[in-house]
Amino acid sequence: MSDITLLPAVTSFLAREHGLFIDGHNLASQGNAKIAVVNPANGQVIAQISDATQADVDQAVASARQGFKTWSRTSPAARAAVLFKLADLLEAHREELAQLETLQSGKLIGISRAFEVEQAAHFLRYYAGWATKITGQTITPSLPSFAGERYTAYTLREPIGVVVGIVPWNFATMIAIWKLASALTTGCSIIIKPSEFTPLTLLRIAELASEAGLPAGALNVLTGGGAVGKALIEHPGTDKVSFTGSVPTGIAVGQAAMGAKLTRATLELGGKNAVAFLPDVGIDKAVDGIIEAGFLHSGQICAAGERFYVHRSRIEPLLEALSQRLGQLKIGSPLDETTQFGPVANKPHQQKLAELFAIARREGSQIIHGGRIGDGPGCFVEPTVILANSASDTLLNQETFGPVATFLPYDSEEELLQLMNASPYGLSASLWTNDLGKAMRLIPEIQAGTLWVNMHTLLDPAVPFGGVKASGIGREFGSAFIDDFTELKSVMMRY
Repeated sequence: MSDITLLPAVTSFLAREHGLFIDGHNLASQGNAKIAVVNPANGQVIAQISDATQADVDQAVASARQGFKTWSRTSPAARAAVLFKLADLLEAHREELAQLETLQSGKLIGISRAFEVEQAAHFLRYYAGWATKITGQTITPSLPSFAGERYTAYTLREPIGVVVGIVPWNFATMIAIWKLASALTTGCSIIIKPSEFTPLTLLRIAELASEAGLPAGALNVLTGGGAVGKALIEHPGTDKVSFTGSVPTGIAVGQAAMGAKLTRATLELGGKNAVAFLPDVGIDKAVDGIIEAGFLHSGQICAAGERFYVHRSRIEPLLEALSQRLGQLKIGSPLDETTQFGPVANKPHQQKLAELFAIARREGSQIIHGGRIGDGPGCFVEPTVILANSASDTLLNQETFGPVATFLPYDSEEELLQLMNASPYGLSASLWTNDLGKAMRLIPEIQAGTLWVNMHTLLDPAVPFGGVKASGIGREFGSAFIDDFTELKSVMMRY
């Protein structure tokens, strides 16, 4: 097969002069600097975006402050109705948004349709349902009565204010929806700074949000490099930052937020996620699990498995079967619906993976499959399987964020737990076994914010998600997000 035909709406959108989205409108930046958006499948420039200036930041913050006044006073049911309408519009424009996403990120078109758009709409509807269910408590204080007076108290959940959402390039649509849904559901306004590699879908979604009835200023979008995000975090008019990205950048974001004015921060960071197979798991099931955990979207998922632990008695046949399966994958254009494995999202990331492969070779790790990058204009990286020498090997400790599965055998469950937990990170992990009793005993011992059993990577909006240790602060999804996007006010009365 060949590439799908791009919709006229997509080609016309790409041909636009792309500016910023401020106060409900597309506006030109007050500066002239531009950033090229490159299709990672072929190296072609598909659009130019603005690199926002400090003046643009000031304008967006002023808009968001006014938008907060309007949106926070909108009734919960009315807020929910707007978000439900936006979810409908995402689905109505599914193919347009999916094609834009694949063009800017190299994501397989099927994944763009199913996850970036359909799942984003599903998550948005879940969040919208919470708008009418944010509650406080009534409390009876224990203060003694001195002259017959009485006391009562209650708590309120109030929107925190103007939120800064900083979105990574790996799931530019879905993660942006998580952030804007968290903010808008609770009555906050939000300024989103997408990655400079993948800004196009969010610019289009901002237009759809206005069409859905979102008031001017409730959602603003500023494109540009890292300096734009920093300026937003440190701006006196912003109240919270919600960041998704790498651990080093997340630490810097948290420090900047606290150092500026104790800006609230939710940090959903990456890590070095462990995947463990007990000896009772069949080879075919294990291979399926490894591909699910480590190779979906070329491993560019913050919760993807990167450290794989297999019982020593099973590792040789497992690695042989995995290599055979990976060798059968069709690698090619992400706009071809028959392609099974596409490029990574950008050239800097491709080069980072090449450097990690060189480190693995210098350290004497055994590259079982792959270990090479493409030599053409696209950002292709072979799906790679590495057998480490020891737990200290670089590729068992440094996040690759790519299609790289690094393996180490273990001999006992005690050793397995030690290996899984011997990391400063703790975003996610998975345990694969047919023995429910063993799984239930091991679950409390594994240090991770999200632990899957016989599955990996899949998320549900009803289940809170976030990391422990250096993998983040705060939780998304469920009702947990409400705590991070509202302030708790206590009211006490004497009568």
